[in-house]
Amino acid sequence: MSGKLRLGEGETARTACARAVLRTGVDEATGEVLSPAVLAQRVGWCADLVAGMAAALIGAHWNSVDVEVLAGGVDAGGRRLPSNAWMALRRLGWAVTAPAGVRVNDRVVRMAQEQAGRALRSAAWRAEVTAGVLAAWPADPRKRTPTEWDQVRASTPGGEYLPSNVIKGRTRQVVTFAKANGRLPVDVFELEGAPRIPRMLLLAACDRQQATIERCDTDPARALLRLQLPTRPDPRTYRDWTWVACPIRLPSTVPASAVLHLPTLRLTDGTVRADMAYTHAVPKARSTGHTVAVGVDWGLNTLLSAGALRLGKDGRITALGAGGQFRAAGVLAKQHRLRRHSERLHAKADQYTRLLGGRPDEQLRAKHEVLAGEIRHVSTRRANLNDALAWAAARWTVDQAIAAAATVIYLEDLRSMEAKGMGATRNTRLSQQVRGKISDRIRHLAAEAGVAVVTVPARNTSKHCPQCLTPLQHRKAPDRPTTPGWKWAICPNTGSCGWQGDRDHGAWRRIAARGLTHQGKAVIDKTSGQMVIRTVADELEAAAVVTPSTSNASRWDRSKTGPTRPRTPRPAPRRRGAPSPTRPHGQAGKRPEGHAPTDRRLPRAAHRHQGVNTISTSTTAGHRPGGAALGAGFHFHVHASPPRWETIPETPSDSGSLS
Repeated sequence: MSGKLRLGEGETARTACARAVLRTGVDEATGEVLSPAVLAQRVGWCADLVAGMAAALIGAHWNSVDVEVLAGGVDAGGRRLPSNAWMALRRLGWAVTAPAGVRVNDRVVRMAQEQAGRALRSAAWRAEVTAGVLAAWPADPRKRTPTEWDQVRASTPGGEYLPSNVIKGRTRQVVTFAKANGRLPVDVFELEGAPRIPRMLLLAACDRQQATIERCDTDPARALLRLQLPTRPDPRTYRDWTWVACPIRLPSTVPASAVLHLPTLRLTDGTVRADMAYTHAVPKARSTGHTVAVGVDWGLNTLLSAGALRLGKDGRITALGAGGQFRAAGVLAKQHRLRRHSERLHAKADQYTRLLGGRPDEQLRAKHEVLAGEIRHVSTRRANLNDALAWAAARWTVDQAIAAAATVIYLEDLRSMEAKGMGATRNTRLSQQVRGKISDRIRHLAAEAGVAVVTVPARNTSKHCPQCLTPLQHRKAPDRPTTPGWKWAICPNTGSCGWQGDRDHGAWRRIAARGLTHQGKAVIDKTSGQMVIRTVADELEAAAVVTPSTSNASRWDRSKTGPTRPRTPRPAPRRRGAPSPTRPHGQAGKRPEGHAPTDRRLPRAAHRHQGVNTISTSTTAGHRPGGAALGAGFHFHVHASPPRWETIPETPSDSGSLS
């Protein structure tokens, strides 16, 4: 660790991670400058040694007895096991040795034990869930009865708040095993094989005798990583290990005052990537005492809808502005096309595998290898697109909270949501959204601003009116109040309420109001460390109503206070009606009168609420961007309501954005 972190009043320490790349290195023994390929090769040799020892250690203890002992947290003498995995394994006497004839130091063995210990500890939770599913195996695995659901939750540790999709996923896994073997598995260790060990170096398990990292004194954006690497794939003596100094360019997200920790090195496509861990001071977020909150609702084409509510001293909840939307229809359409392309590639690869059937066919095998490379390429594109979308959506959400001076963001908990009943295409698109990744990114960015992120139950957030809790009537559009649909919500209580608006806008009001009234019930989940509100209380839910604004016009008082000021006459007629002055013929001279004809065809809005600068995807044909005419890149396909960087007034409108 580089330096010590000093905390001020109202601050807390936060450890985060940023990505960096090792592009070069210097062998301190010979002074040789290592190219990226040579550096990746030497890191790969060390990673192969660590992965081999870790795989041997996991294979020796991949059983329910040893994993239960490790998860119990107590050794044979009754002492508590250390939190570091490599220390816990040594306390239990689970040792590992290097291959015969290979010389490694004790710090390399630590990295192997740390990697194996983490994998074994993570298997304990899966073992408990699988044991609970097997203990309460239903009569029909495709559909459990309410009684069977209660039984499986009771037999699973923490099953009361476990998402149902986790239980269903384990059930499908057991059904697949039973079809192949004709019986149920004994435990998760028979259901799953030993995990594959990735090629990486957990330098956090080492001390200064194996690796060090220091920030540059003159440039805080640079750091120097020194570590011992082998000079051959099978080092015979300690002389085959030399110190290599690798300069690192830190990402801009790493503060200059942050404390650096030893990174984790990974090999990806011949490149050494470093997961830079750092600790810095951030404002401390609180779980209660919130008066301004931002509610966030998930959608399909409109990925996020968010807005701010204020809790007054008298207990009344009022809206700050009309809210905003983060629409990513273009990006989601591209993701959908990549998914279909990936499915076709997998189908062709499976067909080639069946045709090969173990017989030698070099031509067919070469085609299969080409398909495998294309599948990896498409998967990488999908992962990068999901990552960019998650960061953009999270940044927009946190900006909305900062602009509204909110101290908490309330997210609805959709972990148990199942996409069904809306057609194969829409079900697939809805089930493959990156809600979990967006939530993690929101927590990451909100922690830097001291904003708490709390998940609330999603029950009836889109069903009930935000102002009177009456069940809403959902229609196709505001100008089609009799056509059934789902986008536009109308409150049937026309006597005292009469609210109507976008379904998603009503949902974020309900989410934020529920969070403000239930903030005293927020707890920290022990497994994830996240703030959650698990249940909804009826007496608190009755107070989770948004008080409508009393004014029916603008907030400014436009009543007449004096005589009308006389308007000066226009000195000249409008340009369209005024004749153009005489000018010489040719290209030179003044511009022509009226609208000059142009050869450029202006874009046309897809509907009456869309600006001419907004790209829309045609519903009759595939999305074909026209290069520079339609823009290029990620952000031209994402449309968001910008935050207003000032005090947000109360407005009676139920549509629009914070801008």
